[in-house]
Amino acid sequence: MQLPEKLLQSLEGLKGFNRKTFIDVHESGQQVTSIRLNPFKSPKNRESAVLNRKGFKLTTDDSPLTMPVPWSSTGYYLNERPSFTFDPLYHAGCYYVQEASSMFLEQALKQTVDLNQTLKVLDLCAAPGGKSTLIQSLISNESLLVSNEVIKLRAGILAENIIKWGAANLVVTNNDPSHFARLENYFDVVVVDAPCSGSGLFRRDPTAIKEWGENSVELCSQRQQRIISDVWPALKQDGIFIYSTCSYSEKEDETILDWMAEGLEVEQLRLNMYAEWNIIETISERNHAYGYRFYPDKVQGEGFFIAAMKKLSGGTFENYRTHKHKIEKLSQTEDALVRPWLSPDVELILFKQQDDIIALPVSLQNDIPVLQSALYIKKAGIVIGKLMGKDLIPDHQLALSQIFNKNIVTIPLNREQAVQYLRKEEVSMKTDHCGWTLVNFEGHNLGWIKSLGNRINNYYPKQWRILKARP
Repeated sequence: MQLPEKLLQSLEGLKGFNRKTFIDVHESGQQVTSIRLNPFKSPKNRESAVLNRKGFKLTTDDSPLTMPVPWSSTGYYLNERPSFTFDPLYHAGCYYVQEASSMFLEQALKQTVDLNQTLKVLDLCAAPGGKSTLIQSLISNESLLVSNEVIKLRAGILAENIIKWGAANLVVTNNDPSHFARLENYFDVVVVDAPCSGSGLFRRDPTAIKEWGENSVELCSQRQQRIISDVWPALKQDGIFIYSTCSYSEKEDETILDWMAEGLEVEQLRLNMYAEWNIIETISERNHAYGYRFYPDKVQGEGFFIAAMKKLSGGTFENYRTHKHKIEKLSQTEDALVRPWLSPDVELILFKQQDDIIALPVSLQNDIPVLQSALYIKKAGIVIGKLMGKDLIPDHQLALSQIFNKNIVTIPLNREQAVQYLRKEEVSMKTDHCGWTLVNFEGHNLGWIKSLGNRINNYYPKQWRILKARP
C-alpha cells in the first residue's frame, strides 16, 4: 500500500504521528474486525450466547468476554471476519458490525450528557447506522433520536439497519442539513460525523487512496463548515455538539474546531482518557480546543477524530405549524384489533400513516407533528402492519421490534432453516399452527411466516433477502 506522500508530509509535526509505525501498520495488511452488541437483544446475561459460537472467534481463547473494545460497554473484537451475511443473528439485529474507533462516541456522550434525562438527539449524517444504533442504546426509552441521511439511497440502508435494531423511539429522515434550521433550539444533542476525505479508512479500503488529494481535503473542510452552520440553529442553548471525522487532515479536524470557536459561541469540552487507550489528545493551534485522534499504529481500530463542545447561545424552542400535521389515532375498534399483537408492558400510542399502523412511545406523540412540520420523515416508530377488515397483516418491523407480544406463536429454526428463510426460499419445516407465526433463531426473531396447512408462505422482505452464494 503506497500512502500519499503529501498526506504524510501534512501529518508531520502533529501530536501522536509517527511516520514509520504509521506506514508499517498500513503495509502490514492487518485488518481489525469488531462488533457492538444490541443490549436489548443480547443483554449481559446472554451476550456470550451471541459471541461464543460457531463462526465467531474472539481475540482470546480464555473467555468469550475478555477482549472488549476498551472504550465501549458492548463492543468486542473478533480475530477474523466471519461471514456475517450468513449469520441469522446479524439479520435479527443482535449486533452491529462497527469500526472500533468510532465506538468512542459512547464515551463522548457519557462524559458530556446526562443520559438519564429525556433527550432529543439528532444524528445528522447517520447512514449506514452505526452511530445511531449506538446512541439509541444509551438514551432512555422516553427520549427521541432523529437519524438523518441526505442521500436517498443511503437513507434506505439507514432505515433497514434501524429496523433490525428494533427500537421504537427513533425517527429516520431524509433531509439536507439546512432543513433543520426550521427546528430552532429543538435538540439537546447534535452529532455530526461529517463527510470527509476518508484518509482514516485507507487500511480498510485501499481504493480510497486514489480519491484522496489536497483539493478533496479543502473541499471537505468547506463542506463541513457549511453543514455545521446549517444545523447549528437546531441545537438548544447549553446543548452538546459532537463532531467527528474519519480523516487525519488537520484542516478537517483541529482547524474546524478553531473555526467554530471563532464564529460560534461554544465552550470546548475536555474528555477523560485512560493512558492505556493510546488515544492522542490534541489542542488546536489558535483557540486551544480539545480533540482526540485515533492512529491505527496506536489503537486497535482505524483512523478517527472526535471532539465535543457546548453551545452557549440560543433560546427556547417555539412549537409552530403543527396544526397541519395532527397524527390520526386509531378508532377504539381498530385499537382493540391491534393491541393483542403488542407487549402489554410498553406504553404506546397507535396512529395511522396512510394504510400503515404505527406505534410510538407515548412520550413522543407531540414530537411527530413537530418533525413533520419541518422535515421529510422516512420512518417513525414501529410499523405494526395493515388492517384488512378485522385482520392485521403484520409488518416485518413488528417482528424485529422490542414491542411484540411474547405470547405470539413462535417456531424456532435451525441454522439451515434460518438461512432458507433469509433467502426467502421455501422453509423445510412442519407446524400444526395455522395463521401468522413468528420464526426465530436461537431465541431471536427473524420475521413472519403464514402457515396455511398444506404450505407455508415466507414473508421475509424481498428487498432484504440474501442473494450471495453460500460459502
